[in-house]
Amino acid sequence: MSAVTGYVVGVDAGGTSTRALVLDAESREVGRAVEQGANPNSHPPAHAAKRISEAIRAALGSLVAADVRAGVVGMAGASKLSDPAIAALFDEAWRDVGLQCPVRVVTDAEVAFATATAHPDGTVLIAGTGSIAARITDHRLNGLAGGYGWLLGDEGSAYWLGREAVRATLRAVQTGAPLDAFAHAVLAEANVSTVDDRILLSRKLITSANAEAPIRLARFAPLVSEHQGDPLAADIADRAAAALANTVRLTRSPDEHTPVVTAGSVASPDGPVGARLREHLAGEEVLFAADGLAGAAWLAALDGFAGLAKHPGVT
Repeated sequence: MSAVTGYVVGVDAGGTSTRALVLDAESREVGRAVEQGANPNSHPPAHAAKRISEAIRAALGSLVAADVRAGVVGMAGASKLSDPAIAALFDEAWRDVGLQCPVRVVTDAEVAFATATAHPDGTVLIAGTGSIAARITDHRLNGLAGGYGWLLGDEGSAYWLGREAVRATLRAVQTGAPLDAFAHAVLAEANVSTVDDRILLSRKLITSANAEAPIRLARFAPLVSEHQGDPLAADIADRAAAALANTVRLTRSPDEHTPVVTAGSVASPDGPVGARLREHLAGEEVLFAADGLAGAAWLAALDGFAGLAKHPGVT
């Protein structure tokens, strides 16, 4: 048994939920809580900070906050804290809980990488609504590829898949090609009824797709996975996987063999894009991080317990 006492706190602050996990010096779970979303890109920063503090307080329960040795908060909106006014809101939130230890706010990429592997260096690819790859060095972000957003990039993401699904359907409509199950599914998702007039049909689909925020095109992405027997859908998945693999390679040297961690719905090994991505990265150690909470807690353990920290994958 370790003579070291105290606790560490890891937080995964997402857009829809905020989860906190408290570990002791033996990496045993001693508290856990869930609160509302706290990504400062999706919620007012003051609300985000308050929800994180509420999650930490609930996870600590009857534990003494002053006994927490370190905290790590992972969030996609970590860059928001470069604004001193916003950073001050979060500093006040830690004090309100009673924390006297340092609390690091890191990116979702860093916690995803830390969830899947104890290795200090490598690459993490996040492919959900958007897409980005990050270089990790000594457990910290050290370089980026992609992540430009829907207007400038996000190749291989759910947004990109949805856009390509609509474009492929439009090409089929305008060229007079037969409309198969995939095309009909796209039209149905767009709430466009099929008509014999192809010019009118294309106009209706264009109007529907442009009537909403561009990022809403991501809702068509599941149709690509559901219709892999269709050549158009299969081609979209092929191109998405190739684009994501290229984004990964931009963060790595040609002879590198550090781990590649993937995260996000599109990169899941159970989906067609994720499976093809692994084919592109054959020969690499490719891991999947389904949950960033454990990684946040482990990074906090590295800060608070140094060499005693046990990775969540170690039993």
